[in-house]
Amino acid sequence: MTLEIALVLAILVIAMALFITEALRADLVALLVLVTLAITGLVTPESAIAGFGNPAVITIWAMYILSEGLTRTGIGNIIGRQVIAVAGRSETWLIIVIMLTAGALSAFMNNIGVAALMLPVVVDIARRTEVPVSRLLMPMAFSTLLGGLVTLIGTPPNLLISNALAQGGAEPFRLFDFAPVGLGVLVIATLFIALAGRLLLPRRDPGADSAQRSQRNLRTQYGLQEWTSTLRIPEDSVLIDRTLAQTRIGSAIGLIVIALERRDKVEALPSRNVALKAGDRLIVQGRLDRFNELRRWSELVIEREAPVLQNLVSEKILLAEATVADDSRLVKALLHHAEFRSQLGVNVLAIRRKDLVRRVNLNYVPLRAGDRLLLQGSLESLERLAGSAEFSALEPVSEEDLVETYRMQERTFVVRVPKESQLGGSTLAESRLGDAFDFRLLASFRDGKLKVMPEPDEVILGGDLLLIQGRPEDLDVLRGLQELDIENRVAPNIKIFESDRLASVETTLAPNSPLAGRRVGELNLREKYGLELVAIRRSGGAIRADIERQVLQFGDALLLVGPRQKLALLQEDPDLLVLTPIGTTATGATVTHHAPWAAAIMLGVVLAVMSGWLPIFIAAILGATLMIISGCLNMEQAYRAIEWRAVFLIAGMLPLGIAIESSGAAQYLASLIMGWLGDYGPWPVIMGLYLMTALATVAVPATVLAVLMSPIVISASAELGIAPQTAMMALAVACTSLASPIAHPANILVMGPGGYRFTDYFRLGLPLSLVVFLAAMLLLPLFWPLQPT
Repeated sequence: MTLEIALVLAILVIAMALFITEALRADLVALLVLVTLAITGLVTPESAIAGFGNPAVITIWAMYILSEGLTRTGIGNIIGRQVIAVAGRSETWLIIVIMLTAGALSAFMNNIGVAALMLPVVVDIARRTEVPVSRLLMPMAFSTLLGGLVTLIGTPPNLLISNALAQGGAEPFRLFDFAPVGLGVLVIATLFIALAGRLLLPRRDPGADSAQRSQRNLRTQYGLQEWTSTLRIPEDSVLIDRTLAQTRIGSAIGLIVIALERRDKVEALPSRNVALKAGDRLIVQGRLDRFNELRRWSELVIEREAPVLQNLVSEKILLAEATVADDSRLVKALLHHAEFRSQLGVNVLAIRRKDLVRRVNLNYVPLRAGDRLLLQGSLESLERLAGSAEFSALEPVSEEDLVETYRMQERTFVVRVPKESQLGGSTLAESRLGDAFDFRLLASFRDGKLKVMPEPDEVILGGDLLLIQGRPEDLDVLRGLQELDIENRVAPNIKIFESDRLASVETTLAPNSPLAGRRVGELNLREKYGLELVAIRRSGGAIRADIERQVLQFGDALLLVGPRQKLALLQEDPDLLVLTPIGTTATGATVTHHAPWAAAIMLGVVLAVMSGWLPIFIAAILGATLMIISGCLNMEQAYRAIEWRAVFLIAGMLPLGIAIESSGAAQYLASLIMGWLGDYGPWPVIMGLYLMTALATVAVPATVLAVLMSPIVISASAELGIAPQTAMMALAVACTSLASPIAHPANILVMGPGGYRFTDYFRLGLPLSLVVFLAAMLLLPLFWPLQPT
């Protein structure tokens, strides 16, 4: 082994480890590989960046635009009508028709785009045919991956494998060279799933055949029916004339006000600025334990203010201002008072960000580097923080800053816990008084003993006196919430949902949506659309608690509630895919009158390549340009359609493929494989390479494997004395990712809407992978027999 081979293999191993562990983003790993190869001299600087101008990379990004043009022209609605017309209501026939339709589209469109296009179509088909959507979505996702094997442009690995053949001096694949094997694999896989594999699919989420029944099903699936109740505003309540926002019903208790009933008139999803009146009824949804929590709070007795006690305790409690460090683990975290108090031993009174000071609802503010936190704690706690890596500075706060900058006008008052209170036995953290009202517990009195700043895990007992610090207006809100009458009458809510006033809609994150990785509280859905996110379905279960704190993930299904006209606006949002019919049409979501143009442009691209008139990358660029000129999509939509992560990933990894070939690493690895399997003949070697690649697709992107395995497969073919096309065709089939939800975005996309769990993919994906392997080994000798070099 030469030094060059050792360096290349070391880079390869480190890159693979980073891909598998996901310690860094895949595209960032690719760029690091590119730079490392150039610095070490394993490739020239020109070769290192040549991937960005590679014909395969150009074709890939142009195909993203072509796919988006087809999607935005409403092809999906046309497909949905035709699928039901052909397949009827039979589950077996629906699976066959859906898989063949999605597979045919994936032959000419990006498979992620096809999955996004077909997802709402299949959900609607399931609803209308009463076939559980979980029986249809996974077969659809798998067929988009298998359909990409039919043509050269069907999937990026096909283009990269053909490009590797051309660079190696062999005859590259033409547009339909993949069809005999790819189409055969698609048909065999479809029949397997429709006849036998569907028995391995979960049966969840029964559909419905009417809009009203669909609304009921959605609320049932997400478990919202039993989470509904009514709160009545008493005649003399201190909440009268306060706005919904000021009552803190949402932020303090975590309830969603879905309707306001006033004098027999019902307003769906009222504005947070609406002022409450005596006798108003608020129809709310939320966790049952939050209602019980509200009842427990109503038992607290707010006795008096305690300025003398405040002076006594203030001698032991100090204030300081801490600056969040750039590399602090607090960055992007939400401030949870009890957790913060438990971990760092101090209270947070306010957050100062440049000239903006926030003193209320602190637990909904994601922290940023450079934020200055007004902290309250003992001298020992503050001294410990002075050396903490979480903060870059810790400074005392003057009385002037406290009044003029932070405008702290807080008071200290005593709250008594009744002897028989339901709060007895719960901890201070479980009481949630800090998170709900930004109250700080300064001390507790029990049996005549004063305990300053008790820990969050301190158990509350009946008869305790709690010394609380907070704003007077928050104290009034607590009094007002104590006065609310909690009713169990939910009939108005049901009527609202079954009328045109309010509706539920299920959505999921679109591929490449920037919403992934962001907290719900940051999205401002209420301000942007006038809608409420009431539940998230993830890995087969519904999340209804602390929605604002949830970080969205690809594959989540989101249940939104709001007026139908406002829900219709979601159809225009490119970051979300609407899965349920809304009943109104939003303008601008699709341009269906351009569908013939989009289809004609795609057909023209195919004919131009087939006839040899244009190379595939020029034809793809021309088609993408015509999609924009014809109005099928605009330039901003075209840029957004491109999966830039995939482009940078491929372009960054192509130099490693060059280095593997030029350094002799490909020949070295091929000789190892030949040493293990070469004595058994060419087909065992091809099978070994296939299985090695297929196993790696569980953790490594298929495009990366196509780049890395291509030179090894070509070298192994040379040692066997056969033309490389047969083995490279086997490599293309092996790059299909079926056995894991995280192996391909198309699999992740259907996870939430289908209610799938992680194990569901293994249950069907593993036997399907075996079927695909056997089908490929059966078809390759027929259509790509071994040829001597």
